[in-house]
Amino acid sequence: MNVAIMGFGVVGSGVAEVIAQNADHISEQGLGDLRLSHILDIRDFPGHAFSRYMTKDVNDILSDDETRIVVETMGGLEPAFTFVSACLKKGKHVVTSNKELVAKKGFALLELARANNVNFLFEAAVGGGIPLIRPLSLCLAANRVQEIVGILNGTSNFILSKMITDGMAFGDALRLAQEKGYAEKDPTADVEGIDACRKICILASLASGSHVYPDGVFTEGITRLTKEDVAYAEALGCVIKLIARAVRLQNGQWCVTVAPALVPESHLLSDVSGVFNACVVRGDMVGEVLFYGQGAGKLATASAVVADVIDCVQHDEKRRTFGWGPAREGLLADPMEAPARLFVRAKTADKAADTAKLAAALPGCTLLESAEDDLVFVTPEAKEGALRSAAAGLGLGAASVIRLF
Repeated sequence: MNVAIMGFGVVGSGVAEVIAQNADHISEQGLGDLRLSHILDIRDFPGHAFSRYMTKDVNDILSDDETRIVVETMGGLEPAFTFVSACLKKGKHVVTSNKELVAKKGFALLELARANNVNFLFEAAVGGGIPLIRPLSLCLAANRVQEIVGILNGTSNFILSKMITDGMAFGDALRLAQEKGYAEKDPTADVEGIDACRKICILASLASGSHVYPDGVFTEGITRLTKEDVAYAEALGCVIKLIARAVRLQNGQWCVTVAPALVPESHLLSDVSGVFNACVVRGDMVGEVLFYGQGAGKLATASAVVADVIDCVQHDEKRRTFGWGPAREGLLADPMEAPARLFVRAKTADKAADTAKLAAALPGCTLLESAEDDLVFVTPEAKEGALRSAAAGLGLGAASVIRLF
């Protein structure tokens, strides 16, 4: 079956390599005969091994009736959304690794696929080469998923790992991540939690059956974390991780968040270091299931893309039943109404006086031994919004406020 690729960057070129190198192996297993037909990119690749497939005109793909499957690895929202929509309308299956596209336009594209009796698949959009989408939608289909929680961004996890193990400041750890190629020149999507938010939205959409949009999810990054926060977390027997979480509440709502959290050293997520990702899915029947591995990388991600391509071959005549419905009003709970315990580090000019104010405003807090100009405490459990308001009402200096996992 002929396969076209839109976008010849890291992942797109990896997809071409996987098909070229493993097409015979895939065919021998009876999984289909994969053949490259077109590669769309605005750049020139003179002398490249795949140059004979290159085109700059998407219409070359759209007008080719022999090309049944299109792989989108351009990234971003446009022109990816326009091109993918056009492919689906032409009756072509589409496979993508584009998390922004799926998180923001997933329902619309799933509906287009359904209307045209084709597949829109996106295993590689979450976790790179780690199988997550297919197990969640198929292997755990007998379960009512209660919770999805994990470390879904390798860049931020690498930075935090360096802050924890090497005592590096955030800025130094970020520069190291950029030098090693783990962070982009503009790292905003990674360090501000945007990338992790898109991924947890996709997983929450699958689990809840309704589209969860990123703009409705509480999202906080790691840019304000300091070496002092890391040290105080260690004193509590914890490490700081950027945690993406979707929890089904008893009333049927979902609480979906992305934020740093103090994770106890006894929890398995505390040991996930470097650029690795991990995700725990809790089902009502199976209990907890752990998915772990390197969440990015050229060939690892490409292998997940090609697995979806093979799935499309297997479901060419009869599409897979897969996806979710439209966004549902009231589906998302306000995380500020959920119970939480908070770690707070504030600056103080009069520690004794401010400690007395704290005792009156937030009784039951646990004070931590701290520097003279720091007031560091852990709150009792209460609604998060009320705790944050009470902490802000103390009138202390700039504070770190971090959830306890």
